[in-house]
Amino acid sequence: MSYRAPERLVGRDAELQIVASVFDGWTTSNANSVTERALLVLAEAGVGKTALLNTAADAAASSGALILRAEGVEFEADVSFSGLNQALLPLLKDFSRLDRLHRDALSSVLGLASGPVPDRLVVSNAVLSLLQHAAEDRPVLVVIDDVPWLDRSSADILGFVARRLTGGRVGLLAASRPGPGNIFDGLPLLHLDPLSPDAANDLLRMRFPMLAAGARRRMLDEAQGNPLALLELPAALSGRQRIATQSLPPVLALGERLQAVFETRVSGLTDAARELLLLAVLEGARTLDVLQHATGDSDLGGLDCAESAGLVRIGENPQQLVFRHPLARSAIVGVSTRGQRRRAHQRLAEVLSDHPERRAWHLAEAATGPDEEVAALLEQSARRILGRGDPVLAVQRLSRAAELSPGPADRSRRLTEAAFVSANLAGGLDDVSRLLVEATQAGAGRQQMLQAATTAAFLLLMTDGDVDTAVRLLQTAIDSCGTSLDATDDSLVAAIYLLSLMCGFGRRAELYDGLFRVLDRMVPEAPDDLYLLSRIVPDPVRTAAAVLPQLEAALAELTDEAPSWRFRKLAMAAAFTDRLSEHRPLFWRFVEEARSRGAVTVVVALLLHICLDDIHSGRWDELDELTNECLLLCETRGLGLYVPVFQHRRAMLAAARGDENAVKELAQVMTRWAVPRRAEVILDYAHHALALCAIGRLDFEDAYRHAIAVSPPGTLPPYCHEAPGLCLDLVEAAVRTGRRAEAEAHVSAIFAADIAGLSNRLSLLAHGAAALAAEEDASAICLFEQAVGLPGADRWPFELARVQLAFGERLRRVHAAERARGQLATALATFEKLRALPWIDRAANELRATGRARSACGAEALTPQEQEIAALAAEGLTNKQIGERLFLSHRTVSTHLYRIFPKLGIATRGALRDALLGSDDT
Repeated sequence: MSYRAPERLVGRDAELQIVASVFDGWTTSNANSVTERALLVLAEAGVGKTALLNTAADAAASSGALILRAEGVEFEADVSFSGLNQALLPLLKDFSRLDRLHRDALSSVLGLASGPVPDRLVVSNAVLSLLQHAAEDRPVLVVIDDVPWLDRSSADILGFVARRLTGGRVGLLAASRPGPGNIFDGLPLLHLDPLSPDAANDLLRMRFPMLAAGARRRMLDEAQGNPLALLELPAALSGRQRIATQSLPPVLALGERLQAVFETRVSGLTDAARELLLLAVLEGARTLDVLQHATGDSDLGGLDCAESAGLVRIGENPQQLVFRHPLARSAIVGVSTRGQRRRAHQRLAEVLSDHPERRAWHLAEAATGPDEEVAALLEQSARRILGRGDPVLAVQRLSRAAELSPGPADRSRRLTEAAFVSANLAGGLDDVSRLLVEATQAGAGRQQMLQAATTAAFLLLMTDGDVDTAVRLLQTAIDSCGTSLDATDDSLVAAIYLLSLMCGFGRRAELYDGLFRVLDRMVPEAPDDLYLLSRIVPDPVRTAAAVLPQLEAALAELTDEAPSWRFRKLAMAAAFTDRLSEHRPLFWRFVEEARSRGAVTVVVALLLHICLDDIHSGRWDELDELTNECLLLCETRGLGLYVPVFQHRRAMLAAARGDENAVKELAQVMTRWAVPRRAEVILDYAHHALALCAIGRLDFEDAYRHAIAVSPPGTLPPYCHEAPGLCLDLVEAAVRTGRRAEAEAHVSAIFAADIAGLSNRLSLLAHGAAALAAEEDASAICLFEQAVGLPGADRWPFELARVQLAFGERLRRVHAAERARGQLATALATFEKLRALPWIDRAANELRATGRARSACGAEALTPQEQEIAALAAEGLTNKQIGERLFLSHRTVSTHLYRIFPKLGIATRGALRDALLGSDDT
C-alpha cells in the first residue's frame, strides 16, 4: 500500500507534493530509512493551514492509514493532556499491547485510571510505543492543528514523539502560526504562503462564478492571496454588489471568522491609535498631512503602537501610511461605532476643501438629515464620476443625493437621473422601477419626465413590451419638448438615440419617418454621432455612402477618453459598414474598462457589434465565448432586448458550422420573441441564419425561401440592413434552383444600389453573386477573378472561401482542373481552420472530382495519429471503439475524422479504405 497523492487544493500543488514526499513509502517498514516522518506547517491566519492538513489527512486515509487528530483549543489550553486525550482516544483498544509501566502511565495522565503522576519521559515513551504498536496493523498519521493553543503537557510529549519519527509507519503533521517559543521547533518546516494571484483568481472563479470582473479584482486586491478572505469577502456582499449593479463600499465588511482574525490586533490599540487609523481608513489616500490636519497632531505619535502591532507602516513615500494587510482596514471600521465614523467623516471633510469629490462623500456620510448643499455637491460629483465612465458609482452618488434632498423637485430630478443612468449604462434594471416610482411620487418636471419616459421605454423593451408602444412613449415625451429641440440637451439626445435604436428593431417606414422628423427639428443641427447613425443604420444601401468619409474621420479621432455614448454610436456605425475590425483594440480597451466599472449595458451593447465583426472576420471561437458571456449577463441583469441579437450571432455561427438543430432552435426562439413585439429585424436575422444553414446542407429550395423573406429577388428593401449581406445566399440559392432570371435581377439591383461601395466585404459578396449568376463561362470566370482579387478580401475568410469554392466549381465544370484545384484547396484550408463542416465536405468532394485529390491531399498528408485513426475507421470501428483503443474521447476522434476526410478527398467513412489503398499504390 502506498501513500496516495492528495486531491488538488487550489494553488497548493507544490505544497501537497512536499507533504507527499515526507510520507511516501511509509507503508513499508524500512529499518534503514532515515526519512523524517514529521512536518510542521507554518502560516498566518486564514492562509489555509487547516485545509492543507485536512486534504493531506484525507489522502492518507484513502491510502489505508489511521488518522489521529488533535486540535489546540483556546479554552482548553490550561487543561493538562487534553490534546493528547483527543489524539489517543481511538487507540484505547491498543493499550493492552503496552507493558505495564507504559500502560499505567498513559491511563493515569489520560484520566482512565487513578495513580501517582508518572514521569514525563515515561509518558512520552509510552505514547511513542503505542503509536508504533498501532502502526503494525496499518500506517498511522497524527494530525495536530492550532499548535499554539495546544496544552503545554500534550505539546511537550507530542514534540518528543515527532522528533523521533524517522522512517517507519508513523507520521505527524502539525500546523502553527509563526512565532517564538514553538514547542515543535526543530521539525522540518513547510512555510505556507498566500496564494499566487493566478491561484487566487482560480479560487474566486470556482467558488463565485457569477462575480463581476470589477468585484473580482477588488476581492483579489483586498484578500492579497488569503484563502479565507477570498471565500468570506464575496459571501458578505449583496447579490447586486456581486454582479456589479451596486457599487462596493469603500471599506468591505468582514464576516465573523475574518473579523476574529484581525480584530484581536485592533482591540489592543490605544484610543488615540484607533482614532488615527479610522481616519486613515475613511480617507482612502491615507496621506499623513491629511491625518495631521484632521487631528492637529503634527507627529502622529498614536501610530507607534499600530506599527508595533504590525498593522501599518510608513510607505516608501514618507508622507503615506500603508496598511500591512487591506483587511485590517475593515477590522478597524468594524470595531468603531456609527458616531465615531460620522465624526471622522466630518473632520476629514473640513480638511479636504480642495478635493470636492472626496469632500462631498465625507459630508454625505457625516450627514444626519436632509441637506441641499451636500446633495448638490454629491450630484456634481456624480456627473464627474459618470464622465469618467463609472455609472454604478454615479448611481450610488445620485441616489444618496436624492436621500439628502429637502425639496421634492430636486429629489425627483436626482432619482430620475439615477434611474436613467442605471438602465442605460449600468444595467441595474432591478433598481430602475423603484427609482422611477420614487421619482414620480416626489413630483417631476419636464426634464425629469423626458428622462423618465426614456428610462421607461428602455425598461419596456427589456421586458415584455412591444416596439411600437415604446416608440410612441418616447415620441410623445420628445414632442412635449417643443417644436425646436435643443441639440445640446444631453437628456434629449439620449432619448433620440434610444428612439433610433427602437426604430431599428421595428425597421418600418412609419417608425423611421417619425425619427427623421425629430432629427429635422434639432437646433442648431443634430449632433454628428446621431446624424451618422441616421444615415447608416436605417437604410445603408441608399444613404450610407455619402457619410462614409465622415465616419472614417470620426473613428480615426476616437480616443480612450471619449464618453460611452460616443463609443456605442460609432461601434454600431462601424459594424454596419464593416469598419470595426480596423479599430478593434480601441473598442476592446473600452469594453474592458467598462467591465471593470460595472457598466454592464455599455459592455453588452459594444459586444453586440464586436460579435457581428467576429462573424465576418472569422474570429469564431471568440464569438462563441463572447456570446456565452453576454447571454449570461443579459439573463442575470434582465437585458432581454439584447438576447435575440446575441442569439442571431450564435445562429450564424451554428449555420456556418453545420449545427442544423441549433440553428432551428435559435430561429424559433428569436421568432417567438420578435412576432408579438413587432421586431422585424429579428425576423430578418432568423431567416438569414436559416438560409445559410440550408445552403450548407445543399437544400437550396429552402435557402431561397428564407432569403426572399428578407429581400425579394431584384429588390433591396428600404430600412433593411440585413439585405446587402444576404445577397450571395439569395443569388446562389436562385441559381441552384434554376431561377436564373431572379438571380440576374438581384445582381442588377445589387450593382444599381452600389453596395460594393459600402465596404470591401460587400464588394466581395456582390462580385461573387454576379459571377454565380453569369450564364457565360468566360464572363463568370472573369467576375470570379475580380472577386477573389479584391483588395482586403482576405479579411473576410468565410465569405472569400465561399466565393473560391464557387469559382473552383465553375472551373472544374469547364475542365480547367488545375486552376480549380488551387481555388478549391485554398477554400478547403479556410473551411478547415474555421471548422465549417458542411463546407469542408463540399470543398473536399469538389477537390476529389478534379482527379488529383489523393495525390494532393492523400494519406501522406496525414499526421501519424490521423493515419492510425483513419486505418481503424477503415476497418469499421466506431468512434467510441477507436477512442477506447487509442485512449481518446469519441468527440476527439470525430474531430480528427472531419480533418482527415478533406485531406483524402472523400466525404464518407465508406470511402476511407479505397482512399488509403489508393495512396499506398502511388
